[in-house]
Amino acid sequence: MQWCFLVIITVLITVSCGNNQAQQTASFDAKSSDSSCRIIQHAMGEICVPNNPQRVVTLSTENLSNAIVLGIKPVGSATSFDTTLPSYLQDKTEGITTIGTDEQPSIEAIALLKPDLILGLKNPHEAIYPLLSKIAPTALYDWQSDETWRDQFSFVAEVLGRREAAQQAWNRYYQRIEDLKLALGNNYQNKTISFVYYYFGRLGSDTTNSFVGSILNDVGLKRPPSQEVVAPYGSIEYSEEELEQLDGDFLFLTAFSDNDEESLKRLLQKPLFKQLKAVQQNHVYFVDKLTWVGWNLFAADAVIDDLFKYLVNTP
Repeated sequence: MQWCFLVIITVLITVSCGNNQAQQTASFDAKSSDSSCRIIQHAMGEICVPNNPQRVVTLSTENLSNAIVLGIKPVGSATSFDTTLPSYLQDKTEGITTIGTDEQPSIEAIALLKPDLILGLKNPHEAIYPLLSKIAPTALYDWQSDETWRDQFSFVAEVLGRREAAQQAWNRYYQRIEDLKLALGNNYQNKTISFVYYYFGRLGSDTTNSFVGSILNDVGLKRPPSQEVVAPYGSIEYSEEELEQLDGDFLFLTAFSDNDEESLKRLLQKPLFKQLKAVQQNHVYFVDKLTWVGWNLFAADAVIDDLFKYLVNTP
């Protein structure tokens, strides 16, 4: 209770002392709009965001990546899973303050950064929205089960007022897709690509409407029938007895924690796994967890690099 009290007092003091930015009013609602800000619809209603934000704070790795792709370097950001940044961001985040994880961002650290815009997600940030909105205009994205990483990127581009930069980023992505398709040629027309992960003790895969699923679809690579489906939030779970349903000509594997990695290692020793076609043909590849579920264009670039590495450059 004492900690919570101190955090709230810190937020209120920071806001009351202020940074004298015209758009940072008590409520940041649509009624406070003027020529220095734009009305944005987000998960919690309408807010007025600065036309040219200078001190952005992002509450997830995805939004951190999206902002940087669009040419805006946040002053602070939360990270996903733990405080480790994914490898595809390691050389792009110098000077950015870490404010905790996406599940538990530090309100005090955010307030001390004096942001003029905060970008988050309805889940898990709805509960702390009242505090966040007292610090700066806060836009939360409400990810629905039928929406994709592309929708989230479009939302961030709209909030930041960077539509032209967003189009340039997509142009680069699709050029890389075309380069990969050219390199693959017709070699994979009748091959299937499987992606399997261990996630907190659960065996699963991402389906057609997932981040990885959409990239593989753009490249024209087929999936095993069990993955060539649309599922809520783009993922589906399996029991170990159903492992044969996840088999493909090429199998990409990852694990999300040390315990999951140990479980995956035990799975690799089981007779059912050794019977898989990809295993027998020595087409099993381990990939980075934060990359293959990255939900942003930097991660997509890294996935494309992996596809070049294992499907084009590996004998």
